[in-house]
Amino acid sequence: MDVVELLSFQPDKPNLKRKRGAENNINNDDEDGNRASLPTKMKGWEGKAESATPEGGMTDEERERILQMVEQEPEMPSLDDAGLRKLILSFEKKVHRNQEMRIKYPDSPEKFMESEVELNDTIQELHVIATNPDMYHHLVELNTIKSLMQLVSHENTDISIAVIDLLHELTDVDTLNESEDSAGALVDALLDEQIVATLVQNMDRLDDSVKEESEGIHNTLGIIENMTEFRPEMCGEAAQQNLMQWLLKRLKPKVPFEANKLYCSEILAILLQDTEENRELLGELDGIDTLLQQLAVYKRHDPSSTEENEMMENMFNCLCSALMLPSNKGRFLRGEGVQLMNLMLREKKLSRHSALKVLDHAMTGPEGTENCTKFIDILGLRSLFPLFMKTPKIRKKSSSPQEHEEHICSIMAALLKNCTSTHRQRLINKFTENDHIKVDRLMELHFSYLNRVQVCDDRIEREKQRRVREGDIIDDDQEDEYYLRRLEAGLFTLQLVDYIILDLSCSSGMPTVKQRVLQLLNMHGGTIAAIRNTVREYAGNIGDENNQDTASAEREKLMTLVDKF
Repeated sequence: MDVVELLSFQPDKPNLKRKRGAENNINNDDEDGNRASLPTKMKGWEGKAESATPEGGMTDEERERILQMVEQEPEMPSLDDAGLRKLILSFEKKVHRNQEMRIKYPDSPEKFMESEVELNDTIQELHVIATNPDMYHHLVELNTIKSLMQLVSHENTDISIAVIDLLHELTDVDTLNESEDSAGALVDALLDEQIVATLVQNMDRLDDSVKEESEGIHNTLGIIENMTEFRPEMCGEAAQQNLMQWLLKRLKPKVPFEANKLYCSEILAILLQDTEENRELLGELDGIDTLLQQLAVYKRHDPSSTEENEMMENMFNCLCSALMLPSNKGRFLRGEGVQLMNLMLREKKLSRHSALKVLDHAMTGPEGTENCTKFIDILGLRSLFPLFMKTPKIRKKSSSPQEHEEHICSIMAALLKNCTSTHRQRLINKFTENDHIKVDRLMELHFSYLNRVQVCDDRIEREKQRRVREGDIIDDDQEDEYYLRRLEAGLFTLQLVDYIILDLSCSSGMPTVKQRVLQLLNMHGGTIAAIRNTVREYAGNIGDENNQDTASAEREKLMTLVDKF
């Protein structure tokens, strides 16, 4: 009996968000929608719990009586090795008995139903093991994992769902982290039994329209999330066991939004976050097209709820992760992703900011050249420059005006680097029209971010001096941390802005651009040296382990611009 939960009792509220751990096992409503009956010891308190509670909560007398009842509650005996072995032995016996009865009476459910009920009860008893993660290794040693995995595919979906609920609790991340060695043995055993393939196959037969089976799917996805969080390197293996195909099928536009669809988007984002082989697999399975088709729904319509908005953001993040693989940029282009993102930029919907982030990923780097060209061909500059001239109000809590400006500047820098001939000239002409008003905006951003970075640099310098006085040694790791702090303060955006200034001033063939830049520097007390130093530092930090030749060529180009300015 949980005193804290009882004392803070609140009526049930509808909630689409997934629950974790033991919370998934709590069900306050019966099938008819009536509140579940209270425990025997609590009968007689129902009226007081609902009607006699004062505005500030329970009375002192009620609290005292409840605490007394809890103190009188007998303690559950702790589980030792012998008790666990006895429990597992009982479980194995029930499994074998159920198998025998089903084989003996395959067409007479009434004759094997009793063994099925006993099996289900025994599975519920196994939940006590989740409170003792140090004993997980016994499940492996006694070959219990194999029996559990076989029951996932049991003909009775109630048994299957009960086992999934048990595995969900056993793999709770907080529980796994309590005893990493024993938990590691459990996870290894599950992976050896091809748990992901088994779970995916089982989800195919579950009906999302049935409440219990829908919860079974939810808990199945929870098991996968728990295991990938505890063992991130399994993401590649998990995706190969038909998980990626199943997730993409559930994310089709025709599937209506519900909690499990949201969870599918979360799991897909996890699989793509740091695993390049999964990004390649997504492209091979036409996953880019699937994501674009689903996101097209939000071109002119905002999500109808917070949960649906979360799903939309997850799918945008999936696209961004996928576009980090060069070959997927071509698939994005062929799927008309550039056109879709451009349409989103024109609409003042919640999807606009995320569309900007996707375009940033799609156009950056030499592999984004075709996307840059297509963007200009479809008159994307008409959508981009209004967002450049005035940062719109950001409606997303997780984003900021600084992030918006970083994506805008990154796209413009990519366009300058990747576009040639007429496409590049069309971009440059935008900066010279209306008396160079866009150059004015560029310099406004330069001064703004230069000030931010200088404030951060001053703070770091004072910290370094203090540490030197205290005898601390500032090693390479600490220097990297300082550099990350400068990036968070806006250094990367400043580097992009100053690169654009140098490129337009020295390579555009428009001398009036450089004249305007110098004029504004003199007016605001700025210096050419500040711009040159920023771009020089930018060049020094460019690196690509996979393509050293490209990185070297870009560094050389940047240093040439520095020398010309």
